Amino acid sequence: MVERRNADGNGAMADKILFVDDEPSVLDGYKRILYKEFAVDTAIGGERGLNAMKENGPYSVVISDMRMPGMNGAEFLAQLRKRNPDTVRMLLTGYTDLDAAIAAVNEGNIFRFLSKPCEKDVLAKAISAGLNQYRLVMAEKELLENTLMGSIKVLTEVLSAASPETFGKSMRISRYVHHLVAKFALPSPWRFDAAAMLSQLGCLSLDPNLIRMSYVREDLSREDRIRFAAHPQAAKSLLVNIPRLEPIAWMISQQLNPRIMDSNPDVPKDFDADILLGARFLRLAVILDSLRMTGLSHQEALARLLDQHREFGSGLIGALADIKSETDAKELRKVSVSKLTTGMILQEEIRTRSGMLVVPKGHEITLALLIKLDNFVSAGTIGKDVVVLVPC
Repeated sequence: MVERRNADGNGAMADKILFVDDEPSVLDGYKRILYKEFAVDTAIGGERGLNAMKENGPYSVVISDMRMPGMNGAEFLAQLRKRNPDTVRMLLTGYTDLDAAIAAVNEGNIFRFLSKPCEKDVLAKAISAGLNQYRLVMAEKELLENTLMGSIKVLTEVLSAASPETFGKSMRISRYVHHLVAKFALPSPWRFDAAAMLSQLGCLSLDPNLIRMSYVREDLSREDRIRFAAHPQAAKSLLVNIPRLEPIAWMISQQLNPRIMDSNPDVPKDFDADILLGARFLRLAVILDSLRMTGLSHQEALARLLDQHREFGSGLIGALADIKSETDAKELRKVSVSKLTTGMILQEEIRTRSGMLVVPKGHEITLALLIKLDNFVSAGTIGKDVVVLVPC
């Protein structure tokens, strides 16, 4: 990051600004008139601008000329929006490009457009407004990703104590979804992690035996199938009224919907295409986990998916082929319940002496579960040692 002195004279790491133009002399001019106020980088043309974002970013504000050979400014900023949606984008344009600039603004791709030639004071004020917008966006993002996700993790802790099997399934689903989101580089990954973590929340309204039979794909009566199929909508009804969770609630509601893979699915108009893709990831993860619960290996389950669920496509299913095993970088140990720590993974069922299931195999140890197990040990209803996978 370029270091500049702020207007108050304090030495500080400033937000970075990127100018993109096809004329080097114009770019040199921007640096010359703005270097005292802003940390300015430049790139010649759209392709180099995208490379600069990749190699030297992130940039808080990017300002591009409209008329450039190969990739014009509107096209460059549209590409930039896909790769770096948080960056504030501005367009410099001459009078003859006014219609194109207005169209770009109306489509939501551009924060502001500036007429050429642009005086220094006008340009500086626009950059300052852009920086303020960027800081607002980042502050809200931090609120969502930290504060809101912290609340979601508390919910999952409660889920782990109330229904270990349900929690275990949600954690397995989360692992698949997280891998897919990283593979496809979706922006704001917290949304998809949250949808996966809370995907089984509606199961708390179901009988534990029904949950268990449904997860292992046992034959169910028609009435039980209907009851189980209602759990995604039950979760949605719990979450939809929480601000910022509407898209997450919708993704959860679609996890058992085969029509989500249609070419024209019924998606709320104000949701972006990433939310639809996230819903498809979630449905794929749910089906894959169900196949694994029948005893199939990971590769056998993927082969079954390719054979029986062609609607997902080989590319989407194949993206799960290289997911790391849960045993990677972990060591199998027998540990006292009093020595368990969060992050360990159970490698055996924990049952009471009377045979009641307390925690299923594969469950990740959480703080809520530690408290629960300590209580069971104190009561003498379970043994003092368990087999777990411990991070190396």
